[in-house]
Amino acid sequence: MSTVSPFSADSTTPGEPRSGGAPSWRLFVVVLTCGWVVIWLTRMMFTPIYPQLSAFFGGATSTELGAISSWYFLGYALMQIPSGLLVDRIGMRRVVIPGFLLFALGAAVMVTAGSLSTLYLGNVLAGVGSGTFYGIAYTITNTRIPAQHKSLATAIVNSGTAAGSGLGIASASSLVGTGLLSWQMLAGVAGVLACVMVVVFACTLPRTDVQASSPDLQAAGDRVPAISLVAACVIYFATLYLYYLLSSWLPDYLHVERAFDGSFSAIASIAVFLAGIPGALVFGRLSDRHQQRQIVLIVVLEIAAGLAIVPLVLGRSPSVVVLGAVAYGFFGKLAVEPLVISWLGARTNPVRMTTTFGIFNFCGMSASVLAPLVTGALADATGSDVPGFLVALGVLAVGVVAFLAILATGARRRPEKATSR
Repeated sequence: MSTVSPFSADSTTPGEPRSGGAPSWRLFVVVLTCGWVVIWLTRMMFTPIYPQLSAFFGGATSTELGAISSWYFLGYALMQIPSGLLVDRIGMRRVVIPGFLLFALGAAVMVTAGSLSTLYLGNVLAGVGSGTFYGIAYTITNTRIPAQHKSLATAIVNSGTAAGSGLGIASASSLVGTGLLSWQMLAGVAGVLACVMVVVFACTLPRTDVQASSPDLQAAGDRVPAISLVAACVIYFATLYLYYLLSSWLPDYLHVERAFDGSFSAIASIAVFLAGIPGALVFGRLSDRHQQRQIVLIVVLEIAAGLAIVPLVLGRSPSVVVLGAVAYGFFGKLAVEPLVISWLGARTNPVRMTTTFGIFNFCGMSASVLAPLVTGALADATGSDVPGFLVALGVLAVGVVAFLAILATGARRRPEKATSR
């Protein structure tokens, strides 16, 4: 039996016309990946320069610096459910284009920030604006990508978060950290890129929204995702709690508490994101080939990611720390997330897809609000970031156990319902 390349011209989505001999879903993958690059560059550009920000704002504490990320993620998280409802009612173009304009406005406010409160405001606006993107991105990957390539395509799109994170950390460390560029100018660049994406979205996003017209979509529409959604929300919260702790505090922890060189701290942090790209692609492809074993694969990856934190956080030599960073990146959030998204999307009514993903991402992103704040507060109280990492590992362990317990409960209920009928 022959196989079709995920990017071959013969791979098309039902209902999607060819354009210039190439399936339009390939263009969607590129555009959505670029959207994540811009969002994550903006999210991560402040994390390597906390010492500079602390000095600029008159000696800001760890809690106050952690709140920079938390305010961004608060706006982002609060927008998830409303944006999902709006997209399902008025269409994705009418939501994400104004959203990215608001994102650019938030970046402009950051440029003018003379106080932490103004910087917080800019981050909230940027968070609300970029919060319109998630549900749209993964609605497209779940409804306009051939079924046999969904996990891989989702992994490719999701790799934009890693690329953007790496660019954000690298640009801040190499340009702002060395005094070549001010952090305000970097925020201005982020705003310009958000405006560029507005134009790209206007030219490329589909003008019609998904209808449950094909047999595959109609079959999916008959499924009730309640148990699946709860289980996905639980595992996603636990996964993102650890990930956003690393995103927000790892550069500062390695440089300040572990006394590693600033450039090494940036390299180790970037390694987390860059290693996630091949990990996401490998496990995304594996998931597409063995869809019946997605749950097992998700759990195995979560356990491997948790184990990788030990050398990353406690390693005494740079080589051990880098090994932990690469291992977490390869097995962690960037590898797990596409699998969970694909698994949930297969069990969701396509007509309510964006709302479902809005609820799902709201639960996950609430961890992004809590993790930086809780870790900053623990660091101020104990003088170390290590308790924050231990809490994150505990959250991950509880999340995996709860995920399996919820699925087991759902599996027991299905035979009972069949018997009662």
